[in-house]
Amino acid sequence: MSEKKIQGLGVSEGIRIGKAFVYAPVRIAETVEHTPGDPETELPRLEDAKTKCIHELESLIERAKVKLGEEKAAILKGQISFLNDPGFYPPMQKLIQNEQCSAETAVQKIVKQVADVFESMPNEYMRERAADVRDVGSRLLGQLVGHGGKRLTEIDEKVIIVADDLTPSDTVQLDKSFVLGFVTRVGGKTSHTAILANSLGISAVLGLGSGLDEIRGGDELIIDGTTGECIVNPSAGTADAYRVKMESEEARLQEIREFAGRAAVTVDGFGVEVAANIGTPEETAGLLDKGAEGVGLYRTEFLFMSRSEMPDEATQYEAYKSVAEAMKGKPVIIRTLDIGGDKELPYLDLPDEMNPFLGYRAIRLCLDKKELFVTQLRAILRASVHGNVKIMFPMISGMEEWTQAKAIYEEVREQLANEGTPVADTIELGIMVEIPSAALLAPNFAKQVDFFSIGTNDLVQYTVAVDRMNEKVSYLYDYFHPSVIRLIKHVIDASDNHNKWTGMCGSMAGDPLAAPLLIGLGLHEWSMSPTAIPKIKQVITRLDRQECMKLADRILEMDTPAQVREALEAFLENIGV
Repeated sequence: MSEKKIQGLGVSEGIRIGKAFVYAPVRIAETVEHTPGDPETELPRLEDAKTKCIHELESLIERAKVKLGEEKAAILKGQISFLNDPGFYPPMQKLIQNEQCSAETAVQKIVKQVADVFESMPNEYMRERAADVRDVGSRLLGQLVGHGGKRLTEIDEKVIIVADDLTPSDTVQLDKSFVLGFVTRVGGKTSHTAILANSLGISAVLGLGSGLDEIRGGDELIIDGTTGECIVNPSAGTADAYRVKMESEEARLQEIREFAGRAAVTVDGFGVEVAANIGTPEETAGLLDKGAEGVGLYRTEFLFMSRSEMPDEATQYEAYKSVAEAMKGKPVIIRTLDIGGDKELPYLDLPDEMNPFLGYRAIRLCLDKKELFVTQLRAILRASVHGNVKIMFPMISGMEEWTQAKAIYEEVREQLANEGTPVADTIELGIMVEIPSAALLAPNFAKQVDFFSIGTNDLVQYTVAVDRMNEKVSYLYDYFHPSVIRLIKHVIDASDNHNKWTGMCGSMAGDPLAAPLLIGLGLHEWSMSPTAIPKIKQVITRLDRQECMKLADRILEMDTPAQVREALEAFLENIGV
C-alpha cells in the first residue's frame, strides 16, 4: 500500500500515529423511501427505541459531567428534550398510524423535516441545532436497526477514529486512554466537535472531505492536529521522521509548560497579569497549575444556554461562588449576561433581527429586562464574599448605559445590605471595550470605571465593518488592522492617565505574535484560553519593554495589517523567538 497525504484542518494540536478505526453509525438519509409497516408492530418498536435512547443519553450525560462539566453535558440534555418534544416524537407516531410506514421511515422523515426547519433559520445558534436533531435521530435509528460494528464506548485498543463527523454525544464517549485522535470528513474550528476535542485534549483533524474515502479500517495513520496533515499508510521513512517530530514537539511543549508557574515579566522588569477565559465553573480545574493568575473573563452566558428555563438566583450563586473559591483569592472578572447576536436563549423569545450583532443584545437586553439583570447581580454580589470578584458590563456603547447599569448595581447592593446579606466591601466595576464609540470615549469612562477589558473579537468586527462568519469578507477581519491598534492605544492611555488599568480578553491576547506590540502599548492584563498561557508567558519573559515601545511607535505609523505582521515577525525572529 502506497503512502497518501490528505490535507485537512488542524483544530486540536498534537502529532499522533496509530491504527485507523472507521466509525460509521446509522445516519439520517437525504431522501427517504417509504417502507411499509404494521402500526401494531412499529409503534412498540419506536417506543422501545426511544426508551433505550433516553437511558443511553442519561448514562452519557453523567459521563460528560465528569469529563467536561455540567454545561457541556447540557448539550446532551438537549437531545432528551427533543425526544420528549411534542413537535418531534408524536409526529413519528402519527406517521406510522396514518401512513402505515416502518418506524425507521417515520424517524428519518420527521428528523429530516425538523432539521431542515432549523437549518433555514437566520440565527446561527439555531441553525447549529440541526446537527443535534440529526444526532438524536441517528441514535433512534441505531436502536431500531441494531448497531453494526463496535461502539465508541467499546474501543479497547489505541486507535485514531475516522468518521464523517463526530457529534457531541459521540465525542464525550471517547476514552483518552485508547483514542489517540480523530479525523472527520466535515467540521471547522468553531464546531462543537472542535471545541470538545480541545476540552478533552485529543488531537484532531477535521474537514478532510472526499480524502476521507482513502482511509480503510486498520490503515496506519499519522495526523498532525496543528498543521491539519493526515498521512495514510506512511512509508517507514515518513513514520520515523514523524516519530522524531513527535519527540521534538513533546520536548517543546514540556519547555513551554515550565513557564506556567513563572511570572510574566519582561527582561527589563515590566510585569503583566496573565489570566484565563472560561465559560463554566468546571474549567477552573487545574487552572492555577496552568499558570493562570486569575480569570479575566467568565462568560456567564453558558450558564443560561442549553437550558429550557432561566437559571434562578440560587443556581447562579453556586456557579459564581465555585469559581471564586477555586481561584483562591486571585481576581475573577465576571461578565454579565452577553446574549443576543449569535447566542440565543429559546426561553427569552428574542425577536428576529436583520442585524442581530447590532441589535438587542448584551447590556441592552439586561437594561430592558431589569428583573433578569437584578437576579444575576444579586447572585454575583452574594458570591463576592468567597473570593476576589470583579464585574464588567458587555457591549457598552455610551455613558448612559454605564450610568444605568451602575445605578442598578448600587440598587442591588443596597437591597442586599438591607436584607443583612454579606457582600464584599470592595468590588471593582468595569466595562468591555468592544465598540469603537466606547473606545473613543475611554478618557470620559476612565474617570468613572475601575477598569477596561478590550474584547478584540467584536472590536475588530465593529471597527472594520466585517462579519467574521462571512467567508466572502473574512479576509478583512484582522486585529492587526492599524485602526484597531490605534483604538487599543487610546484606551490604554486613558486608563494610565487616570490610574486605572486595561485588560484584553479577545483572541489577540493569546497570540504570541501580538505580544511585543501589546507590551509596547502597555497592556496591563491579558486573558486567554488556558492552553495559551504558558506560551504567552514564555514570549513575554524574552521581551525588552523599551524595545517593544519603540516597535509599537513604528507600528502606529503603519498603513496595513500586512506591514504590522511583517514588523512583528521580524522583531521576534531578531530576538530568537
